[in-house]
Amino acid sequence: MRAVEDYVRSLGLDAYLVGGAVRDELLGLESKDADFLVAGVDLATLREALEPHGGVEELVVNGKSVGVRLFPRDRDVRAFVRAGIEFAPPRRERSTGPGRHDFEIVVDPAASVEDDLARRDFTINAMARHLEHGELVDPFDGQGDLGRRVLRTVSPVSFAEDPLRLVRGLRFVSQLGFEPDEETLRQMREESHSVALVSGERVGGGLAADGMGELSRLLLGAQPRRALEIARDTGVLVELLPEFARAVGFDQESTYHDRTVEDHIFAVVQATADAGDALRVRLAALFHDVGKPHVAWRGSDRRLHFYGRHGRRDHADVSAQLADAALRRLRYPNELREGVVRIVRFHMLDIGRADALRARRLLRRYGDRLAIDLLAHKEADLIGKGHDGPRDEGELERLRRFRRLVESERGSPHRLSDLAVDGTDLIELGFRPGPALGQTLAELLDEVVDDPSLNRRETLLARAESRLGG
Repeated sequence: MRAVEDYVRSLGLDAYLVGGAVRDELLGLESKDADFLVAGVDLATLREALEPHGGVEELVVNGKSVGVRLFPRDRDVRAFVRAGIEFAPPRRERSTGPGRHDFEIVVDPAASVEDDLARRDFTINAMARHLEHGELVDPFDGQGDLGRRVLRTVSPVSFAEDPLRLVRGLRFVSQLGFEPDEETLRQMREESHSVALVSGERVGGGLAADGMGELSRLLLGAQPRRALEIARDTGVLVELLPEFARAVGFDQESTYHDRTVEDHIFAVVQATADAGDALRVRLAALFHDVGKPHVAWRGSDRRLHFYGRHGRRDHADVSAQLADAALRRLRYPNELREGVVRIVRFHMLDIGRADALRARRLLRRYGDRLAIDLLAHKEADLIGKGHDGPRDEGELERLRRFRRLVESERGSPHRLSDLAVDGTDLIELGFRPGPALGQTLAELLDEVVDDPSLNRRETLLARAESRLGG
């Protein structure tokens, strides 16, 4: 970041480092943000000043131009900011009517730095540091709130100005461990309905330079469980993800769970965060049980059940459908969405005897990545079943041993490409291209998975030939 600041300083602008970069600097964290406020200019003047130094791209939020992004010609600087450097002129709030929601944000070269900071989201982001003099501008005591670890809005209309800030605030709860003050919680409850108006890309799929939306960043934080609890209690969760409407407060009446559906889900998401799991596993944890209230049925034992039977749908299938719909709405990339849906659909995985044969068969059935993801999810699921960790430590330790075994078996033959023969070999043997050839290769692979010592060219050709003769 220091190299970027030096570069911007060399441009001769009256520039301030603003927002998250200042916040992270004061927290002693490395920042990926490179946002600058340039005093005394409008958009046209700012663009004109930057164009000699590289490519300039307009920044648009909610259909309005808010600044520009510079892609420097200087290769050394580009190495630090491949997504560009964001510059914005001063903006301020202008009233458009008598109501508290009757306002607009306009570019005003005459606006002060304090005026610009007054329309930012939270006090911890409403700070600026002058590049030349090093002066910290902090009109709302953001530095004090950092020390108190409090999340506080700058304005009573902060969420009305941009409802995405509701999710961003929850993201700060997860990432930084901050707690909203009572007034901010009240504003979140009051404006929760407006989060449904935010475009899916900004929430999930990501229009940010790093391709991450606010929900993804929340889940990748250290404390997603607390953020999700606040989202539930303020009404933001159901407005953002209506798939949770029937899950909130749903008592599973189960000997296997001590929690309501959403409490269990939150605990599982937290376990994936504690384990450092990939985003796809965390998203799968978020949706894996939302289908339970949709399929619940009471058996002769008077208990609720959630598996498919007698024509009933299984909760894993319904949860997968709900996850798919939500991730499509939030514009997540297809590959990520499909990976999440597969984890949810197969999350009721049974590890059986948990031996080497079961490990190879698991890899054969699901492929390496999905098999590993399913086991990561299963571990988090076990941890999330109790109030203070897993209900059964023995079961958890057995699963962890099996995960290690699966990892060790990844080098064993379990893919068609691992076979010592291929389709060409079988054609030379007398097979014709078509389904029968594919079926023979699949059967040979099953045999090799059960007994890896069979994976020799002569042995497999002999076995294939016996099928051809039949």
